[in-house]
Amino acid sequence: TTDEVTGAIVDAAIRIHRDLGPGLFESAYEAQLAHELAERGVEFERQLLLPLEYRGRRIEFGYRVDLLVEQR
Repeated sequence: TTDEVTGAIVDAAIRIHRDLGPGLFESAYEAQLAHELAERGVEFERQLLLPLEYRGRRIEFGYRVDLLVEQR
């Protein structure tokens, strides 16, 4: 369920912050969160490009999603 996935993400994030503390680059926290989610069996994808539409024109590299978890 969504609540279970959300709980796993929040739990992992709190654990990482408690263990590593503040001050690292975002990429370090992202890599560790990906590792934690994989250990918990949570499906995710990293660094996905997400296009956007502007005035009827599709811009292929509009956004980048850090983590897409469980296709959401």
